[in-house]
Amino acid sequence: MGSDTLTRAVLAAALAALGLLVFWAWNRVQLRRLSQARGSVLRGLEAARPGVPAVLYFTTPDCLVCKTAQKPALQRLQTDLQAGVQIVEIDATVDTAAANYWGVLSVPTTFVIDAQGKPRAINHGLTSKEKLQRQLEATLAGSALNAVAEPEVGPVVAKRLD
Repeated sequence: MGSDTLTRAVLAAALAALGLLVFWAWNRVQLRRLSQARGSVLRGLEAARPGVPAVLYFTTPDCLVCKTAQKPALQRLQTDLQAGVQIVEIDATVDTAAANYWGVLSVPTTFVIDAQGKPRAINHGLTSKEKLQRQLEATLAGSALNAVAEPEVGPVVAKRLD
C-alpha cells in the first residue's frame, strides 16, 4: 500500500510540474507572438498614449474579483505612478475580438506593456499592485538597456480609451 501511495504522489507531482511547464510555455509563446507584431498598434492599445508604459486590463461586468480587488489595485498603481503609467481597460464581453487577439482565457487578465508598445508580462487572475509595479519597473529598466543596445524604431501610435 505504501508503494502505491508513493507512486500516485510522484505521478501527481509530475502532472503538476507538466501543467506548470505548459502554462509557462503558453505565456512565453503569447508574449513572443504579440511582441513580434510590427508596424501596427496592437489591438486594444489604439487609445494608449505613445511612449508611456501601460497595463492592459481585461475584465467583464460580472467579474466580482475584478470589481472588488483588481480595479482598486490598478487605481492605487495609477495614483502612485501618476503619468508614469496608463491603465487601458477592456470589457472582454464587449470586445471579444481583442480578448481573442490577446489570448485571454479568464478575467481578470493584465498585460504589462512597455513604452514602445510591446507586451512584457502576462498576469492571469488577480495581480497585486506591488507585482504590477515590479513588472513595470522591470520594463523601464529593460527599455533603458534596449535604448543603448539597439536603435529605437519609434513608439507605437495610439489613443487613450478612458
